[in-house]
Amino acid sequence: MGICVGLQAVFSSSAEDPECSGLSLIPGSLDRFDDTTKSVPHIGWNNASCPTNPNLYGLRPSSKYYYVHSYKYPYKQGELESLGWAVATATYGGETFVGAIAKGNVLATQFHPEKSGVAGLRVIRAFLDGSGAAALASNLPQAASGGAAELVAAEGLTRRVIACLDVRANDQGDLVVTKGDQYDVREKSADRSVRNLGKPVDMARRYYEQGADEVTFLNITSFRDCPIADLPMLEILRRTSETVFVPLTIGGGIRDTVDVDGTKVSALEIATMYFKSGADKVSIGSDAVLAAEEYYAAGKTLYGNTAIEQISKAYGNQAVVVSVDPKRVYVPKLDATRHSTVKTKFPGPKGEEYCWYACTIKGGRETRDLDVVELTQAVEAMGAGEILLNCIDKDGTNSGFDLELITQVKEAIRIPVIASSGAGNPAHFEEVFEKTTTDAALGAGMFHRGEYTVQQVKDYLAEKGLVVRQFEGDL
Repeated sequence: MGICVGLQAVFSSSAEDPECSGLSLIPGSLDRFDDTTKSVPHIGWNNASCPTNPNLYGLRPSSKYYYVHSYKYPYKQGELESLGWAVATATYGGETFVGAIAKGNVLATQFHPEKSGVAGLRVIRAFLDGSGAAALASNLPQAASGGAAELVAAEGLTRRVIACLDVRANDQGDLVVTKGDQYDVREKSADRSVRNLGKPVDMARRYYEQGADEVTFLNITSFRDCPIADLPMLEILRRTSETVFVPLTIGGGIRDTVDVDGTKVSALEIATMYFKSGADKVSIGSDAVLAAEEYYAAGKTLYGNTAIEQISKAYGNQAVVVSVDPKRVYVPKLDATRHSTVKTKFPGPKGEEYCWYACTIKGGRETRDLDVVELTQAVEAMGAGEILLNCIDKDGTNSGFDLELITQVKEAIRIPVIASSGAGNPAHFEEVFEKTTTDAALGAGMFHRGEYTVQQVKDYLAEKGLVVRQFEGDL
């Protein structure tokens, strides 16, 4: 059984590394998705359609499966079927590619079944108990003889809804999920205690069971003065990954550091520990801003030593998310600043009609002379595969996403963007998906406080005609 690059290795070669040969079980080469009209990597929940052979390892046309990749094998009608392979396909941005193949005792999936919820667990079970191979043998695949529509389904990429949990130690030393108002996570009461909204592992499982497409943990204290190998977030990831079968992202503290015993530990080593504990992606924040500043100071030169470059080289750019924390800076006219501006529908305190978005570090406490376009273009060049786009001005307001910010960033880069900050009700998710080209949208406080569930958001989006993945409860 091969998963993701495991499917790609079945072929002869790939444009990702032409000098590295595949297993050549199937002659043919993979190419990269066209990123001129869509975001690449292809990240999200999509189809694995196989109408010519319904017995392909439990795949169902109504189910969605989690993909994260930049390279694919283009599907050509009847080509693989004529070689005896059963084939499932998916379509992204007009490009149809192989989503899964099976023949004899070989099964390979471009999607990640271990991160595809119950639909993916069904595929794994069919492989492990032999029922998939037996069913395949009883219904040998036939080469498709009709037009492309016979096997190629319409594009099925869903709108991703992500649940985010800000995790930190409270004043008693317990790890809690918290939520801030412009990043202030302490109560307004006299004791100013850390806002406690629940236990991370329990809440992550609840969101998974409500249908969250991904779960993001943001470690907002980095758990200082703690041995690296015993970071509390490692245990949270281990426990969460036992019951949550969707992608997990972890952010906070992923940088070159020194352990309590004086040992130097690289960002890559820390990321590796997170990946081994169950994370699928790591999120980098303040360090990305500092790296971007050095990138421009060096004349847009890459030296390969930043955390983004190290981790993306080792694990692929789809494993690296950059979390951006910008805030509005109003200006009276376009030439009042060197930065990339937008003409805003929401004038500043002195009636300013323009603004630019300044990047911040240290949890929003320090503003830098770097705008959001500069930052996102720099980290894309370094190898980041996705942007988590927060907005300090919108955080905790429940007033909806900053559509102007999202539009500006989406027009500047070609990697996927997750819209964050400001979601207060299901209509805000519909608005950001309809009025921007964002690839995903994230909610936090509205879920933590129990005002709405992930399922209610998805039901609302479905009622409005948007494609979403529904949670499957039974194998």
